[in-house]
Amino acid sequence: MPNPLISLIIAALLTVLGVWIFRPERGMFWRWQRARKMTARVLREDALKHIHQCEIHDRRPTIKSLAGALNVRSDEIADLLEKLEASDLLQVEGENFHLTPAGRDYALHIIRAHRLWERYLADATGFEEAEWHGQADLYEHMLSPDETSRLSARLGNPTHDPHGDPIPTADGAMVYRERVALPAMEVDRPARIVHIEDEPEAVFAQLVAEGLHVGMIVHMVESSSRRIRFWAGGDEHTLAPLIAANISVEPLPDEVREEETLGETLTSLTPGESGQVIGITPRIRGTERRRLMDLGILPGTVIEAEISSPSGDPVGYRVRGAVIALRSTQADHIHVRRVAE
Repeated sequence: MPNPLISLIIAALLTVLGVWIFRPERGMFWRWQRARKMTARVLREDALKHIHQCEIHDRRPTIKSLAGALNVRSDEIADLLEKLEASDLLQVEGENFHLTPAGRDYALHIIRAHRLWERYLADATGFEEAEWHGQADLYEHMLSPDETSRLSARLGNPTHDPHGDPIPTADGAMVYRERVALPAMEVDRPARIVHIEDEPEAVFAQLVAEGLHVGMIVHMVESSSRRIRFWAGGDEHTLAPLIAANISVEPLPDEVREEETLGETLTSLTPGESGQVIGITPRIRGTERRRLMDLGILPGTVIEAEISSPSGDPVGYRVRGAVIALRSTQADHIHVRRVAE
């Protein structure tokens, strides 16, 4: 005859296990179901985004290209395409397939959410530049169209993400800039970086490590099949042509060349010298940028180098009657025009 105490303990354990697995909303079974649905949704949305990118770049999307982009088997892609077609998001004709108007609108929403989230991370948070793309890949699937529009309004309805890619409006319109790949630039002609490709990650990480960013002025020194050499941000950079091709620039008109390249960094001032702020480079973002602006470091403000620490870093600068200490890593990103005594 079974021991009543053991039977009671087993029953209690089974009850607890049942609650843990099947508890409404929070049970493991329902969490698994939600994760499964989310995974299916992510695959569907990533597929639409990939097909849209192929179409705008005049490339033919294939089962193989989708399998590679989504990191799944080819037989899973065939099943996914059937579901997209059944949802009127995709039109399939033999081995060829393309987005329907509804599919294109859906893809543009995902792209809009992704690029706006990157803009948010760049302008309003302390996330490192190399983290923006990965974070946006997650959040692009969580934002509804209404939430995306509210985020856009909060950011001032930007037209481009921090890498220079156009952000679709709620209606799907995009503002494209005229640009050329950096290796195609003429030697001795200045240009402004307007786009840096953020994929593949290894290449993007190398460009970030070089200190390159959108908005930076570059001067081409040498362009050959072996190397691309140019000046930017006060330093000389040398890249392989394949790496440099991930940077796009716009040539500067003759009448703005001199104006665009005026100024020097705040670190060039020695104690007793003053400079008028031209601006803060885009490399300083988020909370650190807001802190500098709150301290009064705004275009037109005159800053005087007042005192240097024994080690030379940080340096005390007088800004609007107050002395503040700035590290060289901060002062290097503040551009000033020297003020004559």
